[in-house]
Amino acid sequence: MSKIRRRDFLLATSGSLGLQGVLDGLGPVAFADVTTDRGVAQFSGDIEPLVRIIEETPRDQLIQAIVSQIQGGLSYRRLLAATLLAGVRNVQPRPSVGFKFHAVLVVHSAHLASLNSRQEDRWLPLLWAVDNFKSSQARDVQEGDWTLGSVDEARVPKGEACVSDLQHALENWDEEAADAAITGCVRTLSAHDLFRILAGYSARDFRSIGHKVIYLSNAFRTLQTIGWEHAEPVLRSLVYAMLNHQGDPNPAKSDLAADRSGRANQERLSEIKGDWLSGKPDEGATKNLLASLHGDSEQDVSELVIEMLNRGVATQSIWNAFFCSAAELSMRQRGIVSLHAVTTTNAIHQAFKMVSDEETRKFLLLQNAAFLPLFREAARGRGKLTRDKISELSAGSIDSGPEGITRVFDDLTKNRKNASRSLLQYLNSGGEPRLIADHARRLVFLKGNDSHDYKFSSAALEDYRYLTGEWRNRYLAASCFQLRGGSEPTRSLVGRVEKAMRS
Repeated sequence: MSKIRRRDFLLATSGSLGLQGVLDGLGPVAFADVTTDRGVAQFSGDIEPLVRIIEETPRDQLIQAIVSQIQGGLSYRRLLAATLLAGVRNVQPRPSVGFKFHAVLVVHSAHLASLNSRQEDRWLPLLWAVDNFKSSQARDVQEGDWTLGSVDEARVPKGEACVSDLQHALENWDEEAADAAITGCVRTLSAHDLFRILAGYSARDFRSIGHKVIYLSNAFRTLQTIGWEHAEPVLRSLVYAMLNHQGDPNPAKSDLAADRSGRANQERLSEIKGDWLSGKPDEGATKNLLASLHGDSEQDVSELVIEMLNRGVATQSIWNAFFCSAAELSMRQRGIVSLHAVTTTNAIHQAFKMVSDEETRKFLLLQNAAFLPLFREAARGRGKLTRDKISELSAGSIDSGPEGITRVFDDLTKNRKNASRSLLQYLNSGGEPRLIADHARRLVFLKGNDSHDYKFSSAALEDYRYLTGEWRNRYLAASCFQLRGGSEPTRSLVGRVEKAMRS
């Protein structure tokens, strides 16, 4: 397979995908405009007027209004901040941390899509997120028109007392106390210290199929770009979401299925030896763990991970199995549950990388081990699972060059398994993974019709880079079971952006 330069591939495919010229009137977004040194955004804190425009402008007029703002000098980061804050203030993360709340959860996914795109394309994912907010806002109005209230300043703890108050509130699922305590913590602690406290709590229960830890990882990563000055309302919303146990009694006083794996894994932490981070790569261990994840219980898988760590298996070999198991579930049953196995594994892995406390990192690893069998069984409850295994995926055939990749994605919806086999052949023959990722991402810009298209593609197209050996190719090939195909209709938003720029 001949090597293809990424720039040449993008230029060759932009016209066929219909993106060429769509965003020309807005100007490019340089890489420096969507990243930041030391995680501090360099824009004015006077964000309220822009949030109001997003909140109050009717949906059919909003794209035009935002395009006019961009043409008048509105920066990418400021629009990113306003989009997140509009969702935080106007959309309730109840009855589940999902559904309409994806307007908030998807903001970082849209940002990741922008970050990894050509500079000419970088406005489109963010404009999609702005438009998507209006749909969630309308649904929230129908369900009661919830708004994030003001802080009860009289209850906000001062100084270091906020830490113990927050931990006590989280342990007891006390929403009012947690709201006051997180406010004090934002005003007192560093982002790093606060993330360390929240990371374990976000993954302690299986309610909302992983959305709690997804919100944690995505919120902190977005704040790294837009600035910590926006943290208070975002983290108040986050803690409110983390304490959701809709329909269940207080978990602190109950023995509920959603909490059992977390409690069991907390007790297992002491079984892991002190040198657990000094292990060596072990391909056999990855295969054994992947086989266990295919059919064993969450308890069995968690215990197997402990055994592997204690005999010196590197965490990379364990993560290879986690990532591939999540992708394998998409092969076995394409749909909402398997999709969230991927996005949740992405979020837990990001938390694992970001937190420095070893006990929390152990817990996150064991919880990912437990969550994947829970996702598998949740999928089984929705319908039949095939026996497909990612380790047995065989390579197919594909034409060389950009045309081959384009043709595979054009035929994707006809036979996803064949498309997966073709992409595996391309990768095994030395093809550039980034070209597949670029093409898949740009199809989401054009063909994606809900938040999950952005959430899944951003997670999968980020995570393939963390896998090693043969697993990287298998993971990326299997991901096409959830990606958009080139023959699908282009979404109306693209036309609305073009129209706004001509006005």
